[in-house]
Amino acid sequence: MLCSLLFSGCAAQTYSCGSAAAWKTAPELAAITHPQIERGDRRPVFDGFGWVWGIPAKLILFDRRIENHSVSQETETAIAAYLLTNELDSVKVRLNQYRPIADWKRLVANKSVGAGWRYTLGALSVAGETLIPGRLFGGDHYNPFTNTIHIYSDVPAIAIHEGGHSKDFAGRTWKGTYAAAYLIPGVSLYHESIATGDAIGWLRDYGDTESQREGYNILYPAYGTYVGSAIGDPWGIGYIGGVLVGHAAGRWKSAQVPDDRSHSRAAEQQETAPPDAPQQTTTSRSLDVPDA
Repeated sequence: MLCSLLFSGCAAQTYSCGSAAAWKTAPELAAITHPQIERGDRRPVFDGFGWVWGIPAKLILFDRRIENHSVSQETETAIAAYLLTNELDSVKVRLNQYRPIADWKRLVANKSVGAGWRYTLGALSVAGETLIPGRLFGGDHYNPFTNTIHIYSDVPAIAIHEGGHSKDFAGRTWKGTYAAAYLIPGVSLYHESIATGDAIGWLRDYGDTESQREGYNILYPAYGTYVGSAIGDPWGIGYIGGVLVGHAAGRWKSAQVPDDRSHSRAAEQQETAPPDAPQQTTTSRSLDVPDA
């Protein structure tokens, strides 16, 4: 288990950014994606319930920001930068937002996934999001059938991790089959290791010291939950052991991150960018109405 956590999904020496030319995406979906990032309006009662419901997740990952249903500008900026550097312009991001009608439309438009998978497993996934809304019950995740990232935690590393899933799926030809394989016991470790490794690599090259350390401290124990589940002992000794080993491994890796982050790729690009370079705006506020 320790070897799995330390070496599965390890980032390469130099982060490899994605290219739009390599992605297999449906133009019909890209046409209805913008604005790319949308944010749900504050709903104190719903968000308060979600915060309480997310207490177990907060305890597991030792972070009160998990499923707090209050996503900061920092997290929004991080996922926007990740999508921009990887040219993932057809990925939708919903920050604490409930928009089931819009997601059903995205399911229909996402023709890069075969109709057989979209209208079976894909329809079930969107139905689950509709009937058990993350706005109440949390659960940061990426839905490959709608090519949508749903974020309820104010942790940039988690948002980047979900972005890693979208990047992984973007280059797949048989997206529906790849998504279905995730349901096979143990196979999820492969998917999660790719997303974790990509997130750690991006945070190393484009983030600062704090964000990279946060990536190890959050994503390693999160990966440990999948290891524990794969053992077949949910919420038992195997699950707890996976989480604890993940925390230990994450803090060990975090302690090795150097303090000097002045030479990150993000810093270098900022230094070389012209002073009057235009800024891209990718966000939009919208009301949480099912028929919006």
